[in-house]
Amino acid sequence: MFTGITGIFPFSSNTDMGEQLLSSVASQGIRHLFSSSESVDVSIRCKPSSKLLQGRIDGLQMTGRGLVIRKDFPVEEMSFTTDAVAIDVAAVLRGEIRLLQPTQAVALISLSEGGINHAFKAQLVTKRLENLSVPALTEFSGGKPVSFQARQVELLANNKIRLFATCNLGAGEPVPIVMTSTLAVERRRRITFSQAQFEPELVPDSVRDISEKLTGVLDEILNDMVDLDRFDLDGVKLRINRLETQGKNLLFSGYAQIEHFPRTS
Repeated sequence: MFTGITGIFPFSSNTDMGEQLLSSVASQGIRHLFSSSESVDVSIRCKPSSKLLQGRIDGLQMTGRGLVIRKDFPVEEMSFTTDAVAIDVAAVLRGEIRLLQPTQAVALISLSEGGINHAFKAQLVTKRLENLSVPALTEFSGGKPVSFQARQVELLANNKIRLFATCNLGAGEPVPIVMTSTLAVERRRRITFSQAQFEPELVPDSVRDISEKLTGVLDEILNDMVDLDRFDLDGVKLRINRLETQGKNLLFSGYAQIEHFPRTS
């Protein structure tokens, strides 16, 4: 076995085929986490290469751009970086990477305003905002299901967003809603919409009262909607330490708990 491994991982100072092979295998596996991707680049560090014979690498860094999760959730950029990792050398010979124990990676994620608005049209989101029969809404619709539609998010400074929507009460014209909220992180996995503020100046006088009441209900729904556990990737669980709005992007920093490496098939 050792002869075969050293043949694949020649310890050359010019070309480190071991790192290249592992990086290629890792790239293929990570691409399978996403429905599509513009680019996924993986760099594996292992100095000296003889560490591979012992199943040890110094670390792994991944950078991906133009990623799509579950077909409907675009990610502008995502990167994660690990420290030392123990791997199964025999699995590498089969074109796989198998972790001998779970590892953590520092994670950075960037979402664009356009990508967030695309995600608001996803079925996973739509089913939580349309055809709702909760009493707090049906009291305004005479018992008919209520839908929040025409949803549009605008990213603002200081971790704030402005949300535009319409509420279809089943009869008459849809009621416009405009609100601002401050995004925050709860328990490292939930995104909350705190300090919600109704913006009456952007709503016609004739529906201002009902719009304000519907805004409060929408805020409650939003606060129960964004949970990272609903977006778990194969073997990778994301956790957020902090978030920040930066221009037309929403940035997250945190870590990824990697239980096993993504499968290539």
